Amino acid sequence: MFGSAQNGAKAYAKVGMETGVIAANPHKLIVMLFEGAQIALMTALQQMKAGNIAAKGQAISKAIMIIDNGLRASLDKSVGGDIAIKLDALYEYMSNQLLNANLKNDPALVEEVQGLLEEIKGAWLAITPPEQNVQNLMSNSSTIQQNGTAAYDALAPRTSTLMKA
Repeated sequence: MFGSAQNGAKAYAKVGMETGVIAANPHKLIVMLFEGAQIALMTALQQMKAGNIAAKGQAISKAIMIIDNGLRASLDKSVGGDIAIKLDALYEYMSNQLLNANLKNDPALVEEVQGLLEEIKGAWLAITPPEQNVQNLMSNSSTIQQNGTAAYDALAPRTSTLMKA
């Protein structure tokens, strides 16, 4: 009569992700794309080790879609100049490496792309816009633990970034 607990958890996670996407600024959306690609690659490695060829192929395909249709498509070469052109080439390289990883069942190629994505994500995080840092501080101020470090609570109320008319 009712769905399984696992289906409920998946639905809850999907709503949380969709809400995060709607509320995110462009900088945060790129971070979410990096995280999505990394999760897909971790899944691909797990499925590769388990010998589950179909699930490995799906995970690699998902990572390629995120890289090509998300990260690569978001580049504006007319504004980004040389950096955008080089990132475009690097994203194309990553997609090709993932295609080869899928065909050859080679975890080393997946791990190489994971490392490249992690480096680019780190650089992207280093240029977080100042207004986002302020928003993060404001939204995390209510979740400061006793030891003084901020904890993430997905259910905690957040300060709205919407302006009233």
